[in-house]
Amino acid sequence: MQITDLNDSTEQYISQDLARAVANPLFPQIDAQLRSGRHICNDDFQAHSYLADAYEALEYFYRRYQVELIKAPEGFFYLRPKSNALLGRSVLSELDMLVGKVLCYLYLSPERLANEGVFTLTELLEELANLADETQLLRMVNQRSGGSDLDKQKLKEKVKGCLRRFRRLGMVTLIGGVDKFTLNEAIFRFGADVRTDEDPREVQMRLIREGEAIVHDDDMPTDEKLQQSDDADSDNEEQLGLEV
Repeated sequence: MQITDLNDSTEQYISQDLARAVANPLFPQIDAQLRSGRHICNDDFQAHSYLADAYEALEYFYRRYQVELIKAPEGFFYLRPKSNALLGRSVLSELDMLVGKVLCYLYLSPERLANEGVFTLTELLEELANLADETQLLRMVNQRSGGSDLDKQKLKEKVKGCLRRFRRLGMVTLIGGVDKFTLNEAIFRFGADVRTDEDPREVQMRLIREGEAIVHDDDMPTDEKLQQSDDADSDNEEQLGLEV
């Protein structure tokens, strides 16, 4: 009876590099994070180094699920499912999209260095008011909004929900709650339109003011599990066709 060497049999299906990558003790946790929609940034040194070293092998691995393992120009990693992906797909709300664009604008701002990278919820709300139409903002939380203090408070709570969602996606780091936060380079998922020779802050500001912050885009981050966990915060928000 001929005995087939297990290593020889395995080599018919996966490469040695992929076998080593999957056998790494870090793989299960990082794989779960990526599948949940999380972005792996430089500040997660161990996970980021693992993905950088194993990128080619893992890119092939996820391709079998009709999913792309992306390394963004800014250096962070994330999964981007195709239309026929075998992994879960979901959407981000209109408000999520707008807040994400404004956070990207803040990431590019000089204030980020001046404040040692720390922003406050108040600053975010002020930038939202400055860069977007207040009526449009309030109608994102109440279609019949008349600009009451109650509507403004509800908007504030919704923005807090956006920050918590972005924290789970690896884009924001909250400091002692939701009132203070820092931004990770993954927030640049919302800034793909500003990778040009123009001043990126000017381009980003124009996109927000012209309403392009909420257009359909198949390349925006989202996560089915995170969206489900935040449904209580979503109420009757309009959902856009933003899928990954």
